[in-house]
Amino acid sequence: MSANPSARPPIAAAPLAGQEPVQNPALDWPVLQRLVRQRRSIRRYTDQPIDRGLLEELLDAATWAPSAHNRQPWRFCVVTGAAAKAQLSAAMGARWRADLSADGADPAEIERRVAVSHARITGAAALVIAGVSLEGMDSYPDAARNQAEWTMAVQSVALACQNLLLAAHAAGLGACWMCAPLFVPELVQTVLALPPTWQPQALITLGYPAETKTKERAPLSSRVIWR
Repeated sequence: MSANPSARPPIAAAPLAGQEPVQNPALDWPVLQRLVRQRRSIRRYTDQPIDRGLLEELLDAATWAPSAHNRQPWRFCVVTGAAAKAQLSAAMGARWRADLSADGADPAEIERRVAVSHARITGAAALVIAGVSLEGMDSYPDAARNQAEWTMAVQSVALACQNLLLAAHAAGLGACWMCAPLFVPELVQTVLALPPTWQPQALITLGYPAETKTKERAPLSSRVIWR
């Protein structure tokens, strides 16, 4: 990447106090392999709440993802209150209903889809709204490099979300990544009173699972080329 005089120094990462370095990473590979392969998108949950301490541990795991320049552009809003979940779901649902109506979708199907989404959001013990902030990211005099910087920040948030999803699975929780905030970022900002520099990217529902899922993946050979 070109040198940038406006670049800011990376945020210093705190050491993991009290933790010994892994002596033989190969011993952890089967565990990680099972964790990655068994994680599923879980959309139905019991009514058991999630302890705040556990939620903080999941968020801490999220923040150990790699990020562009180590600027850590992720921002998280945790929603656990029933009223706040209902308000957010109702606002997003109303916008989605209007969009689907404008698309000419069947009214009954619209109501079904909105109701399903509402049940998923309000039935979760906690919601994590993942956002991106360009505060601390580099700025360039040309649009192309600024766009690359934006993409790098968004990718960093996505990596943090994957950490969170894997940590939730390891903790015995179910989780589901939803992209709905991308369609209504200003609405989400307003309903949750987010800082104006926080741009919502994803909504992750969390809870103790009330369902199990099995899914397959396409053959690796269909997604990979070697050179």
